[in-house]
Amino acid sequence: MRDCRIVDAETRPPSPPVEPPPSKWELPLASSADKSGIVGIGADLEPGTVLAAYRHGLFPMPLRRPRSLAWWSPNPRAVLPLDGLRVPRSLRRSCARYEVRIDTEFDEVISACADPLRAHGWIDGAIIEAYRRLHRLGWAHSVEAWTPDGELAGGLYGIAIGGLFAGESMFHRRVDASKVALVALVERLQAGGATLLDVQWTTEHLVSLGAVDIPRDQYLSELAVALRHSLPPAFGG
Repeated sequence: MRDCRIVDAETRPPSPPVEPPPSKWELPLASSADKSGIVGIGADLEPGTVLAAYRHGLFPMPLRRPRSLAWWSPNPRAVLPLDGLRVPRSLRRSCARYEVRIDTEFDEVISACADPLRAHGWIDGAIIEAYRRLHRLGWAHSVEAWTPDGELAGGLYGIAIGGLFAGESMFHRRVDASKVALVALVERLQAGGATLLDVQWTTEHLVSLGAVDIPRDQYLSELAVALRHSLPPAFGG
Protein backbone atom coordinates (compact mmCIF):
# COMPACT_ATOMS: atom_id res chain seq x y z
CA MET A 1 0.00 0.00 0.00
CA ARG A 2 1.43 3.34 -1.02
CA ASP A 3 1.25 6.16 1.53
CA CYS A 4 -0.87 9.19 0.70
CA ARG A 5 0.50 12.57 1.61
CA ILE A 6 -1.07 13.91 4.82
CA VAL A 7 -1.67 17.58 5.53
CA ASP A 8 -3.19 18.23 8.96
CA ALA A 9 -5.54 21.07 9.73
CA GLU A 10 -3.14 22.37 12.39
CA THR A 11 0.47 21.78 13.33
CA ARG A 12 -0.46 20.67 16.85
CA PRO A 13 -2.03 17.23 17.43
CA PRO A 14 -5.84 17.06 17.57
CA SER A 15 -7.37 17.41 21.01
CA PRO A 16 -8.85 14.35 22.77
CA PRO A 17 -12.63 14.06 22.38
CA VAL A 18 -14.94 15.44 25.05
CA GLU A 19 -17.32 12.95 26.65
CA PRO A 20 -20.88 14.37 26.55
CA PRO A 21 -23.59 13.86 29.18
CA PRO A 22 -24.89 10.28 29.12
CA SER A 23 -27.99 9.35 27.19
CA LYS A 24 -31.32 9.40 29.01
CA TRP A 25 -32.40 6.35 26.99
CA GLU A 26 -31.94 2.67 27.76
CA LEU A 27 -30.81 1.23 24.45
CA PRO A 28 -32.06 -2.17 23.31
CA LEU A 29 -29.63 -5.01 22.77
CA ALA A 30 -28.15 -5.38 19.30
CA SER A 31 -29.29 -8.99 19.31
CA SER A 32 -32.93 -7.84 19.58
CA ALA A 33 -32.93 -6.54 16.00
CA ASP A 34 -35.66 -7.68 13.65
CA LYS A 35 -34.97 -9.35 10.30
CA SER A 36 -34.23 -6.02 8.63
CA GLY A 37 -31.74 -5.08 11.34
CA ILE A 38 -33.84 -2.52 13.24
CA VAL A 39 -33.63 -2.63 17.02
CA GLY A 40 -35.84 0.37 17.78
CA ILE A 41 -37.56 3.54 16.61
CA GLY A 42 -37.37 6.98 18.18
CA ALA A 43 -35.12 8.32 20.98
CA ASP A 44 -32.90 11.26 20.02
CA LEU A 45 -29.63 12.20 18.34
CA GLU A 46 -27.98 13.79 21.36
CA PRO A 47 -24.21 13.12 21.40
CA GLY A 48 -24.47 10.85 24.42
CA THR A 49 -27.17 8.76 22.76
CA VAL A 50 -25.31 8.37 19.48
CA LEU A 51 -22.04 7.41 21.18
CA ALA A 52 -23.81 4.91 23.44
CA ALA A 53 -25.39 3.36 20.35
CA TYR A 54 -22.05 2.83 18.62
CA ARG A 55 -20.60 1.36 21.81
CA HIS A 56 -23.48 -1.14 21.82
CA GLY A 57 -23.14 -2.07 18.15
CA LEU A 58 -25.95 0.16 16.88
CA PHE A 59 -26.08 3.12 14.52
CA PRO A 60 -28.80 5.64 13.56
CA MET A 61 -30.37 5.90 10.14
CA PRO A 62 -33.76 7.46 9.38
CA LEU A 63 -36.62 5.60 7.75
CA ARG A 64 -38.36 7.23 4.80
CA ARG A 65 -41.87 5.82 5.35
CA PRO A 66 -42.97 6.60 7.95
CA ARG A 67 -40.36 9.33 8.45
CA SER A 68 -38.76 8.39 11.76
CA LEU A 69 -35.41 7.73 13.38
CA ALA A 70 -34.39 4.06 13.41
CA TRP A 71 -31.52 2.33 15.19
CA TRP A 72 -29.87 -0.51 13.33
CA SER A 73 -27.78 -3.62 13.98
CA PRO A 74 -27.71 -5.57 10.72
CA ASN A 75 -26.88 -9.26 10.59
CA PRO A 76 -24.53 -9.83 8.88
CA ARG A 77 -22.50 -6.66 9.50
CA ALA A 78 -20.06 -5.32 6.94
CA VAL A 79 -16.50 -4.55 7.98
CA LEU A 80 -13.33 -3.76 6.07
CA PRO A 81 -10.45 -5.73 7.60
CA LEU A 82 -7.56 -3.34 8.08
CA ASP A 83 -5.14 -5.87 6.59
CA GLY A 84 -7.52 -6.66 3.73
CA LEU A 85 -7.85 -3.36 1.87
CA ARG A 86 -7.37 -3.94 -1.87
CA VAL A 87 -5.32 -1.23 -3.52
CA PRO A 88 -4.85 -1.89 -7.24
CA ARG A 89 -2.07 -0.21 -9.18
CA SER A 90 -4.38 2.46 -10.58
CA LEU A 91 -5.43 3.47 -7.06
CA ARG A 92 -1.81 3.64 -5.93
CA ARG A 93 -1.18 6.07 -8.76
CA SER A 94 -4.21 8.11 -7.66
CA CYS A 95 -2.79 8.35 -4.14
CA ALA A 96 0.08 10.37 -5.57
CA ARG A 97 -2.33 12.81 -7.25
CA TYR A 98 -4.14 13.97 -4.11
CA GLU A 99 -3.29 15.44 -0.75
CA VAL A 100 -5.13 13.99 2.21
CA ARG A 101 -6.27 16.18 5.09
CA ILE A 102 -8.13 15.29 8.25
CA ASP A 103 -10.95 17.41 9.69
CA THR A 104 -10.26 20.57 7.70
CA GLU A 105 -13.71 20.71 6.04
CA PHE A 106 -15.98 18.37 7.98
CA ASP A 107 -19.11 20.40 7.24
CA GLU A 108 -18.45 20.35 3.50
CA VAL A 109 -17.76 16.61 3.51
CA ILE A 110 -20.98 15.67 5.30
CA SER A 111 -22.96 18.10 3.14
CA ALA A 112 -21.53 16.49 -0.01
CA CYS A 113 -22.40 13.03 1.33
CA ALA A 114 -25.94 14.29 1.98
CA ASP A 115 -26.46 15.66 -1.54
CA PRO A 116 -30.16 14.96 -2.27
CA LEU A 117 -29.32 14.23 -5.91
CA ARG A 118 -27.35 11.14 -4.89
CA ALA A 119 -29.09 7.80 -5.31
CA HIS A 120 -30.33 6.15 -2.10
CA GLY A 121 -29.58 9.26 -0.05
CA TRP A 122 -30.48 8.95 3.63
CA ILE A 123 -28.57 11.76 5.40
CA ASP A 124 -31.12 14.36 6.46
CA GLY A 125 -30.78 17.65 8.30
CA ALA A 126 -31.09 16.04 11.74
CA ILE A 127 -28.26 13.60 10.98
CA ILE A 128 -26.07 16.42 9.64
CA GLU A 129 -26.56 18.51 12.77
CA ALA A 130 -25.99 15.53 15.08
CA TYR A 131 -22.67 14.61 13.48
CA ARG A 132 -21.57 18.24 13.35
CA ARG A 133 -22.08 18.35 17.11
CA LEU A 134 -20.09 15.15 17.50
CA HIS A 135 -17.37 16.67 15.33
CA ARG A 136 -17.17 19.72 17.57
CA LEU A 137 -16.78 17.39 20.55
CA GLY A 138 -13.98 15.49 18.76
CA TRP A 139 -15.78 12.21 17.95
CA ALA A 140 -16.79 12.61 14.30
CA HIS A 141 -14.05 13.03 11.71
CA SER A 142 -13.60 13.64 8.01
CA VAL A 143 -10.81 12.30 5.83
CA GLU A 144 -10.50 14.44 2.71
CA ALA A 145 -8.75 14.13 -0.66
CA TRP A 146 -7.68 17.47 -2.15
CA THR A 147 -6.29 18.37 -5.56
CA PRO A 148 -2.95 20.26 -5.68
CA ASP A 149 -4.84 23.44 -6.63
CA GLY A 150 -7.01 23.30 -3.50
CA GLU A 151 -10.23 21.61 -4.62
CA LEU A 152 -11.97 19.17 -2.29
CA ALA A 153 -12.18 16.16 -4.60
CA GLY A 154 -13.73 13.60 -2.28
CA GLY A 155 -13.75 12.18 1.20
CA LEU A 156 -15.53 10.29 3.93
CA TYR A 157 -16.72 10.80 7.48
CA GLY A 158 -17.37 8.62 10.49
CA ILE A 159 -17.05 8.14 14.24
CA ALA A 160 -13.83 7.15 16.05
CA ILE A 161 -14.17 5.52 19.48
CA GLY A 162 -11.11 3.73 20.82
CA GLY A 163 -9.98 1.25 18.19
CA LEU A 164 -13.26 1.49 16.25
CA PHE A 165 -13.86 3.69 13.23
CA ALA A 166 -17.48 3.56 12.12
CA GLY A 167 -17.57 4.77 8.53
CA GLU A 168 -20.81 6.55 7.66
CA SER A 169 -20.59 7.79 4.08
CA MET A 170 -18.20 8.84 1.33
CA PHE A 171 -18.36 10.95 -1.82
CA HIS A 172 -16.19 11.89 -4.79
CA ARG A 173 -16.02 14.68 -7.36
CA ARG A 174 -12.85 13.41 -9.04
CA VAL A 175 -11.80 9.90 -10.05
CA ASP A 176 -10.72 7.72 -7.10
CA ALA A 177 -10.85 10.61 -4.60
CA SER A 178 -13.04 8.80 -2.05
CA LYS A 179 -10.95 5.65 -2.43
CA VAL A 180 -7.79 7.67 -1.72
CA ALA A 181 -9.42 8.97 1.45
CA LEU A 182 -10.23 5.38 2.43
CA VAL A 183 -6.63 4.27 1.84
CA ALA A 184 -5.42 7.12 4.03
CA LEU A 185 -7.96 6.24 6.72
CA VAL A 186 -6.82 2.61 6.84
CA GLU A 187 -3.18 3.69 7.05
CA ARG A 188 -3.93 6.00 9.99
CA LEU A 189 -5.99 3.34 11.76
CA GLN A 190 -3.27 0.74 11.36
CA ALA A 191 -0.57 3.14 12.51
CA GLY A 192 -2.65 4.09 15.56
CA GLY A 193 -3.41 0.53 16.69
CA ALA A 194 -7.10 0.49 15.73
CA THR A 195 -8.66 -2.90 15.05
CA LEU A 196 -12.13 -2.41 13.53
CA LEU A 197 -13.42 -0.48 10.51
CA ASP A 198 -17.20 -0.80 10.40
CA VAL A 199 -18.91 -0.07 7.06
CA GLN A 200 -22.41 -1.30 8.06
CA TRP A 201 -23.57 -2.99 4.84
CA THR A 202 -21.59 -4.39 1.92
CA THR A 203 -22.00 -2.83 -1.50
CA GLU A 204 -20.39 -3.87 -4.77
CA HIS A 205 -18.06 -0.88 -4.44
CA LEU A 206 -16.98 -1.75 -0.89
CA VAL A 207 -16.56 -5.44 -1.68
CA SER A 208 -14.20 -4.49 -4.52
CA LEU A 209 -12.06 -2.73 -1.90
CA GLY A 210 -12.02 -5.70 0.48
CA ALA A 211 -15.16 -5.34 2.64
CA VAL A 212 -16.67 -8.57 3.97
CA ASP A 213 -19.79 -9.61 5.87
CA ILE A 214 -19.45 -11.12 9.33
CA PRO A 215 -22.12 -12.44 11.73
CA ARG A 216 -23.49 -9.98 14.28
CA ASP A 217 -22.08 -11.98 17.20
CA GLN A 218 -18.60 -11.82 15.68
CA TYR A 219 -18.97 -8.09 15.10
CA LEU A 220 -19.99 -7.49 18.72
CA SER A 221 -17.02 -9.54 19.91
CA GLU A 222 -14.61 -7.55 17.72
CA LEU A 223 -16.27 -4.32 18.85
CA ALA A 224 -15.65 -5.15 22.50
CA VAL A 225 -11.96 -5.67 21.73
CA ALA A 226 -11.74 -2.46 19.70
CA LEU A 227 -13.30 -0.35 22.44
CA ARG A 228 -10.53 -1.42 24.82
CA HIS A 229 -7.90 0.09 22.51
CA SER A 230 -6.67 3.65 22.60
CA LEU A 231 -7.85 6.20 20.07
CA PRO A 232 -5.41 6.59 17.14
CA PRO A 233 -3.33 9.80 17.32
CA ALA A 234 -4.79 11.02 14.01
CA PHE A 235 -8.18 11.31 15.76
CA GLY A 236 -7.12 12.73 19.12
CA GLY A 237 -5.57 9.76 20.89
